This record gives sequence, structure tokens and C-alpha cells, in this order.
Amino acid sequence: MVNSVYDVSDATENATDRAAADPPRARWRGELIGAGIAAALTVTAFTVPRIASEQWRGRLYAGAAPIFGNWLPHIGWGTAPAIVLACLVIVRGPELAGRLPWRSALATAWLTAIAWAFALAMVDGWRRGFTDRLTTSHEYLHEVPGVTDIPDALHGFSDRILDFQPDSWTTHVSGHPPGALLFFVLLDRIGLGGGAWAGTACLLIGTSAVVAVAVTLRALGAEHRARAALPYLALAPAAIWIAVSADAVFAGVAAWAVALLAIATRPGRARVLVAMASGVLFGLCGYLSYGLALMALPAVAVLIAGRTPRPILAAAAGALAVAAVFTLAGFWWLDGYHLVIERYYQGIAAERPFAYFWWANLAATLCALGLATAAALPRALAPRVLRALDPAALLVVAGLCAVLVADMSGLSKAETERIWLPFDMWLLAATAFLPRSHARVWLAIQAAGTLALVHLVLTNW
Repeated sequence: MVNSVYDVSDATENATDRAAADPPRARWRGELIGAGIAAALTVTAFTVPRIASEQWRGRLYAGAAPIFGNWLPHIGWGTAPAIVLACLVIVRGPELAGRLPWRSALATAWLTAIAWAFALAMVDGWRRGFTDRLTTSHEYLHEVPGVTDIPDALHGFSDRILDFQPDSWTTHVSGHPPGALLFFVLLDRIGLGGGAWAGTACLLIGTSAVVAVAVTLRALGAEHRARAALPYLALAPAAIWIAVSADAVFAGVAAWAVALLAIATRPGRARVLVAMASGVLFGLCGYLSYGLALMALPAVAVLIAGRTPRPILAAAAGALAVAAVFTLAGFWWLDGYHLVIERYYQGIAAERPFAYFWWANLAATLCALGLATAAALPRALAPRVLRALDPAALLVVAGLCAVLVADMSGLSKAETERIWLPFDMWLLAATAFLPRSHARVWLAIQAAGTLALVHLVLTNW
């Protein structure tokens, strides 16, 4: 039985590689077209606010639109380590990802991602770039001291979502289900309170998504894709917002939910327990961010790639158990969701122009993905590759669909470089389709773009 599964996987891998094998010139042409379109969109999104009227520009509430931050050329003590690390990944990354034992490759990629994200944060400085990011009046840690009774806070959570009340939650707490606040409250309860510990938790959990994506691909029989993507995942521009934002935690939890579901598609005695654990994480996703309901799309992609619906029932049981706990504690998800929409338009979202952000959101997301991801999309989305049910391609499609649905909702005007991190991780898997011979070029472009952005813009996260 196990051998037959691997035989099918190998056959699919070979068919996919044959279908995707294009002449070198055509390969470069497709990559350059994808990267060129992405670059043009991004440049346009940065240029329009610069040439628009001051009144219109003020309605964006983003000094470096489409990125939420302000133009401020600067360097920091993280500059040199970031440059050195980028050079090491460019020169040695693809080789090490290809030849190291699997567990060593994962550990190396995770440690690299941690170092990369931390170095980028240190460009802004220890306090400004790391410890103080989650301590402002709009953030979660501002509300942690006031949560003295967790059951009581959950029971009355929805009553404090709307703005202009004496006890309204701060911006980020009100914009998410209570699970997000509860995470930081529990950190505080176990003695890990304050911005430094919160930032460290975000950094470690967020960067673990790099490992989760690779584990997912390997579990679905595409280890060659996982190894090809690892250097790009470790050196992703998204690291700028992983250190430090709570959305990094959301991305990590969501990525591991998908990874466990992928593992549950394989034969094994523990598959039911693994599927249930996956469901628990998917359930937690729903109580960390309302938008993570769209993680159902990568879940479907995993089931299609795994060619089995067997994990569904166990995963559903795990997710429903989480929902039951929060519901019995007094928080009804649908009430929270409808109140959040009302709260959303009580703030600056009512003024931000959708005519700009519906497409500038995509440019902001490209800043988190990098031009290498855009260059890889034509290959990842090739009809022949999709017909072969390549796992990486299916997950890329799922991530892309999640981004497009979120964009069309109109509930994410700006800040998508951070908000869509959970979806970005699966779009980054597209880099697995870039030829090994092109890896150093595209990794260099990724690093250069990331370093330019972090040194020119002081981001809010």
C-alpha cells in the first residue's frame, strides 16, 4: 500500500516535470514577464500617491502607500548581518537545500528565517523595530493588563467591539476574535509579558511557517518542490512583517494546520489523531482572525493533492471542538464578525479609497512576496502543471484565490503586506518551480528588494 502511494507520487512528479520543461529562452521569458508585470504594478502603486493631490493622499493614511509606514531612509545595526546572511543564502542556499538530510534542511531553513527576520527588524533598532512594536495604544499588549478574568472577558468580548464607547477595545483587539488577545494574555500569565517576549513569540511562530510549507509539500509527495522552495521561503521579504506583528502568529498557526492535514492524508495509524490536531489548529485560526476562514482553500488543495477525503471528519471534529469552547464561553463568532464590519467603517477605512486599494493591495502583497514569486507564477499556474495535480501548484492556486477573495471583500484596504501573511506563505511555494540554474539570480533580486524596502521605509510593523 505504501509503495503504491509513492509510485503514484513519483509518476505525478515525473509527469509534472516533463510538462513544465520548457526551452531555456521560453523559461526566462515567462519569468521576466511575470516579474515585469509585478514590478510595473508595484512602481505604479508607489507613484500614484506621490503625484496625487495632498488631500487625496491624506485619505490613504499610509505615508509610504501602498505600504503602511513612512518614507525614512535609515540604517541600523541589523544592516550588516542582513546583507551577510543574504549573500550566504544566495551562494549556498540552493545547494544546501538540495543535499542536506531532510531534518537538517528544515532546521537550517528555520534558523535562517529567524536570523533574517530578526536582522531586518534590527535595521529599525531594538526598541523601534522589535520590543515596542506590539506595545502601542492600538495593539494587543495595551489591553492585556485589563484582562483580569479570562472567562468574563470572553463572555463580554462582543460588547466592546464597536468604537466610541468608554470601554471599547483597541483597534487590533476589536478587529479580531478573542483568540488573538487571549494568546498574548496567556503569554503574560506564564511570565512572558511585555514587548520583547511577545515579539519573540511572533518571530518564532511566524518563521516556523517556512518549515510547515516544506513539510506540507513533502507529505504530499513533492519533496523536490519543498527543497527547491526552501531558500526562497527562508529569505522571503515577508520577514519584514513577521518581525514583528501578530499576523505572524496567525500565519504560523495556519501553516501548521495545513501541514498536519497533509500528513493526515498519508497512510498511518495516527492519521486520525493528526487530522484532529489539524482541525484544532484550523479552529483556532477562526478565533485568531475572521479572514482566516479563507484557509479552507489551502485545506481543499491539500485534500485534492492527497487524493483522499479521509481526514475531513476528524479535522471537522477538532475544529468544532474549538468552536464549542469559545461559544460556551460566551463568544458567538457570527456576532463578532458582523460587529467587526461595523467597527471597520467607524474608522479610517471609511475614508480610504477602494478605487486605489483594490489594486494597490496586490502591490503591497507583492512587496511581501518578492519578484521571484511573481516570476515563478507563470510556471506554477501552467495548465499542464495544474492538470497533473502538482501539490505545490495547487497550494499556490489556493493562496492566490484566498488573496483575491480577501481583496474583493473590501475589508482590507491597506496593510495587506501584513494581513495576508497566512496566504502569502502558500504563494511563496511558487518559487519551487524556478529552475535551479536561475536560483542565485532570483534570490539576489529577492534580497535586494527586501533590503531596499526595509532601509527606505519605516514600516509600522
